[in-house]
Amino acid sequence: MILSRNWLTDFVDVRDIANHDYCDRMTDTGSKVEGFTVLAEDIENVVVGKLLSVKKHENSDHLQICMVDVGEAQPVQIVTGAQNIFEGAIVPVAKSGAKLPGGVVIKPGKLRGVESFGMLCSIGELNLTKHDMPDAVEDGICILGDAFASEIGKDIRDVLLLKDDVVEFEITPNRPDCLSVIGLARETAASFDRPIRIPTPVVKEAGGRIADYLKVSIKDADLCPRYTARVVKNVKIEPSPLWMRMRLRAAGVRPINNIVDITNYVMLEYGQPMHAFDYACLEGSAITVRRAADGENFKSLDDKDHILDKIMLVIADDQKAVALAGVMGGANSEITDATKTVVFESACFNGPSIRITSRKLGMRTEASGRFEKGLDRENTMGALERACELVNLLGAGEVVSGIVDVYPGKKAPHTILLEPERINKFLGIKVSADYMRDVLKKLYFTLDGDTVTVPSFREDVEGMQDLAEEIVRIYGYNKIESTGISGNMTQGQRSPSQNFEVGLHKLLCGMGFDEICTFSFISPKYYDKIGLPKDSAKRTSIVISNPLGEDTSVMRTTALPSIMEVLARNANYSNEKVHLYEIATTYTPTGAETLPDERKVLTVGFYGDGDFFSLKAMCETVSSFARVKFDYVRDSKNPSYHPGRCADICLADGTKIGTMGQIHPTVAKNYEMDVPVFVAEMDIPLLFANRGAEPQYKHLPKFPASSRDFSFVCAESLEVGAIEKVMFESGVKLLEDVKLIDIYRGVQIGEGNKSVTFRIVLRAGDHTLTVEEADKAAKKILDAMENKLGITIRK
Repeated sequence: MILSRNWLTDFVDVRDIANHDYCDRMTDTGSKVEGFTVLAEDIENVVVGKLLSVKKHENSDHLQICMVDVGEAQPVQIVTGAQNIFEGAIVPVAKSGAKLPGGVVIKPGKLRGVESFGMLCSIGELNLTKHDMPDAVEDGICILGDAFASEIGKDIRDVLLLKDDVVEFEITPNRPDCLSVIGLARETAASFDRPIRIPTPVVKEAGGRIADYLKVSIKDADLCPRYTARVVKNVKIEPSPLWMRMRLRAAGVRPINNIVDITNYVMLEYGQPMHAFDYACLEGSAITVRRAADGENFKSLDDKDHILDKIMLVIADDQKAVALAGVMGGANSEITDATKTVVFESACFNGPSIRITSRKLGMRTEASGRFEKGLDRENTMGALERACELVNLLGAGEVVSGIVDVYPGKKAPHTILLEPERINKFLGIKVSADYMRDVLKKLYFTLDGDTVTVPSFREDVEGMQDLAEEIVRIYGYNKIESTGISGNMTQGQRSPSQNFEVGLHKLLCGMGFDEICTFSFISPKYYDKIGLPKDSAKRTSIVISNPLGEDTSVMRTTALPSIMEVLARNANYSNEKVHLYEIATTYTPTGAETLPDERKVLTVGFYGDGDFFSLKAMCETVSSFARVKFDYVRDSKNPSYHPGRCADICLADGTKIGTMGQIHPTVAKNYEMDVPVFVAEMDIPLLFANRGAEPQYKHLPKFPASSRDFSFVCAESLEVGAIEKVMFESGVKLLEDVKLIDIYRGVQIGEGNKSVTFRIVLRAGDHTLTVEEADKAAKKILDAMENKLGITIRK
């Protein structure tokens, strides 16, 4: 937003404040200033002059010698080659020593032997255009006209209103109210504690009834909450007055004609974009605000054709769209020199809708840039009245009596409770409640006791924190003293499941494993590498909508491919032995309308140092940490693991919580690994849910243990774990431990059999076991072995 400080003075007087001070304070209070420019600073010693005489140069066919009155005791002689001058003309004169834009300095000189003490200026030499000075010629001297006859000798910058200081603001998207002179005037008044005057527009109506000219209906009130309009008849299209042209020029807007300039002037002053239609181009006497039809054609003011769709909002007459709402008017209703009756539109449109339309059609305009940020629907009427007031002031036409105001989307005022103590505590400052109320009133909030009503143009203010920001930015951020952190705080802590995971991390690191972190996104080809069958349920994955590539196109259902990729990479780097682990997340689809089942899985893998039993020992360590008894059940059908060296990890009730074993040689070959690889997978939520109670302290045993060794002959297929399980489930309360001592195979025990030797440890907590008690317990165990497994002690 470019702000003319001359224009600002209409509302709040800060002329005594230097540019640097003004910019610094406005930045401090939240209206960030990018910089400022002093206009016409590069023009010096250029005045209004009158040509007293003009005669041809004796030694030149095109030069003329002028005697010019520049308001001094003696006229100044100037030689010029311009042909559009005449005696009595009022022109800009650069006197000797004058400076012009571009670093030009005027010095006395001779032209064909005749002295010249200055230069007559064109509009280009004053850095002006035909739009700024519509009566001037582009290729000759600027003729100012008789209206300037009383300004002889005065500084051209004062006469043409070129002097101004313009400040460029970077307005944040949440403050569209500051995209206007009035909005910044409100901020200026509050920042400098100066009075502000925003006059109410007064419109002189010329009679007639607007209902005879125009009716408006809104079909899509969700996209247009308010539409106001007035009609101006007997319009006279002509250039705007100098003061309006120069203000528009200072704000970076090109003057065009009085009607168009009025709409631009009001947009800059009130922040409300407006549009003017040529009434003669409207078919019928009704305007309809509606969604466009799919494929509807529209030609905009910039003479470009557009194909619209049903998400776009248009302003239409009985036959066609005459404007793209909030973006640009149509070429079919453009104001021309022949226009006699004008419809002024001032409406409020849905910001997101305008942004979508603008981006789709590649049409970003001053209007769309404002509308897309969300404008105040209460501002439309004031802007419309100001436009018609300017019509009266400029004599541009006659305002028909009456206003069209269709307002289906009136919004209730938003209120917030003022809590001074809470605000002070929140900000870390100490200001009185009266000061807070005073600041809020300066910012146009209204108060009824402790109830604050937010002005309609401040939709960004929603709660206490927003009120606090309003107060502190006027109070001054630089006044906030540094303080220590204070307040009632609760100590953060981990949940039990998080503590469990932290314990797993420490446990595995203590066993010499290094943690890895892999992507949850993998390639579907990874399932082939680990040998999953084509009909495996694990191949059903969540597909990524916008993957970076095929290698990250699905969400993994197993973490096995991820750890294998890292192990294989380390093997390729010639790392001889590697021990890795990851607490990975897997994603199992649960249905089209529900989120996937996300499971955390502990995945452990190593090669180069250890074997199957090393892996089992690691699993037992995890079992001990979780205080969960693991059973290991052979699994010879898992396609990813060696059929003879793979086991399911199960709980006592048979629930499977994981798998451990050696990776299948074919799978290892798929990863170009020629060494045995061992991996274990465990479901962490299941492990956590079945964890045992916290261990309680027990005294060291006071009484000695008694042990017995038993050797059993059993079939080769009988697992050692099954034998141990029967022993523990035999009901012997004195049984403390069972250890496998030896496995023997030989001709003495027959082919297909094996001999397994266990040592059982028996102990009583309150006395030393007698031989009879130990023998009775041993017999009970042996009976359970015979009854449940059909095996007896080896003879």
